[in-house]
Amino acid sequence: MLNLLCLVPFFPLAGFLTLAVTEGKLPKRMAPWIGVGSVAVAALLVAAIGVDFLRHPPADGHFRQTLWVWMEVAGFKADFALYLDALSLNMLFVVTGIGFLIHVYSVAYMRDDPGFSRFFAYMNLFVFAMIILVLADNLTLLYLGWEGVGLCSYLLIGFWYEKPENGDAARKAFVVTRVGDTAMALGLFLLFDQLGTLDIQTAMVQARAHWPIGSGYAVAAALLLLGGAVGKSAQLPLQVWLPDAMAGPTPISALIHAATMVTAGVYLIARTHTLFELAPEVRNLVGLIGVITLLLAGFSALVQTDIKRILAYSTISQIGYMFLGLGAGAWSAAIFHLMTHAFFKALLFLAAGALILSLHHEQDIFKMGGSWKRLPVAFWTFLIGAAALIALPPTSGYYSKHEILLAAYSANPWLWAAGVFGALLTALYGSRLILVVFFGPNNTKARENLPLAITLPLIVLAVLSLFGGLLEMPLSSVLAARETHATGTAIIWMTALAPGIGIILALLCYGPLAKPLQILARNPVGLLLQSFWLQGWGFDDLYFRLFIQPYGFLARMNKADVIDRWFRSIVIVAQFSHRMLASTQTGRLRWYAAVMVFGVVLTIAMGMLG
Repeated sequence: MLNLLCLVPFFPLAGFLTLAVTEGKLPKRMAPWIGVGSVAVAALLVAAIGVDFLRHPPADGHFRQTLWVWMEVAGFKADFALYLDALSLNMLFVVTGIGFLIHVYSVAYMRDDPGFSRFFAYMNLFVFAMIILVLADNLTLLYLGWEGVGLCSYLLIGFWYEKPENGDAARKAFVVTRVGDTAMALGLFLLFDQLGTLDIQTAMVQARAHWPIGSGYAVAAALLLLGGAVGKSAQLPLQVWLPDAMAGPTPISALIHAATMVTAGVYLIARTHTLFELAPEVRNLVGLIGVITLLLAGFSALVQTDIKRILAYSTISQIGYMFLGLGAGAWSAAIFHLMTHAFFKALLFLAAGALILSLHHEQDIFKMGGSWKRLPVAFWTFLIGAAALIALPPTSGYYSKHEILLAAYSANPWLWAAGVFGALLTALYGSRLILVVFFGPNNTKARENLPLAITLPLIVLAVLSLFGGLLEMPLSSVLAARETHATGTAIIWMTALAPGIGIILALLCYGPLAKPLQILARNPVGLLLQSFWLQGWGFDDLYFRLFIQPYGFLARMNKADVIDRWFRSIVIVAQFSHRMLASTQTGRLRWYAAVMVFGVVLTIAMGMLG
């Protein structure tokens, strides 16, 4: 069964090629069969391969399948090879399983869109690129998948390209993530230069053998890979692209946030964790970046009014928890939270999409009030997703987040304290969502009439969000567990009770008796803070002044293309030489004979003088 691994990426790629080559000319009913069917086959293959792998694990804990030699030049060799172990299998379950549910949901959500076939083509390509990323045996192939998901994010965020703001959001995502990708590429150059290979397992073994802990090369390589990770996973300082990525259709938001792109940075660090163990300062930096990001995003989520932007900031915050786990050395806990987050974040986005669809594409939470009675499926599934996001027991989010916070306490109590405060913030903005959207002033006129293609994925994801914390993957064979110190009962209780405090605060701030606090929030300081958080802490404005304005100034200064003048001069010289030589072509025989004689005499004279 393991030999069928190569077919997992093949089917989504085949679906993309079929839909792309036919250019939307297939009957409309065929597009979902190809788009959803290709991912369904991939998901079934992953399930069968996963059962076989877990029942009969290979002796060395992994399976490698080489398809062909991709490139070999000057001592550099990269195979097109797939590598399956517990970590990549865990990621495959998320990518294909959640990806399949989102594809099914999209059949109903996008059925009236004129770009129906194009949508599924892009979705299939996205899933293919992510599968290549997680199955790559070497960093070169991983980088191919890495850039593939970047391309697909651009195509999908700007899917409705008729609106200029959507194109702007797509370009912003593409450019910002390219900053991180450039850092990652430099890291790959450094690894190959120093270790002579980009094969992941070989490179990690050689790094441990040749570089002592704290080695400058290990620190530099880890920092550069971290640069790539913060770009793809929207962490500080490259988090600015993700809220604007909500310009794409809601199923795209679910796919980007839950199953594919933003989890790539977490996977990269976990896959190359050996480098970060050799560079403890960088590993600590990973945790610090995560905890600062989760706090910044939590405050921003607290004041947003667009339901999808709230969920976007929530994603940035939850990825911050994964970075916190990675920084604390709790590699398995971070991947565990990646999996549970995929369940409840996909559920939240798809339930939000059901709300938006039922309310005639309304996304302002203050215009959605009173919908809990009229939209029962959306309400109960969204409630379950929010409970998992808040990390209420016994939901899946409780187990994974609790594990990360206790590991953070063992690593650094200050990181733990910040993470617990972030959990309180999460409960605050998550409860605000529920209270405003479902129990706010009655603004809802629509009634729920959702097709099975929408309700079925919601129910499956709700079950996973509730009980997914009971799933276990044997990640210890790939990611060594960090030794944790004994944690006091008080710390455990404080970690567990923080979400409850957040819910109580939300009831005080947004419940029936919230008027005194709302008046307090309208004072000048409160309004200033809300405006600052609403704008994402001013990072967009800062980057506009630091990078975009100077670049625009240089572009205006160089309006005449000063640099191109050198190349234009070459063209002018070539044109002048052509005219001079062309003028000698008179067509007169005597002129040609005279020139030939002159040339012969000149040659003989030069020879004699020489």
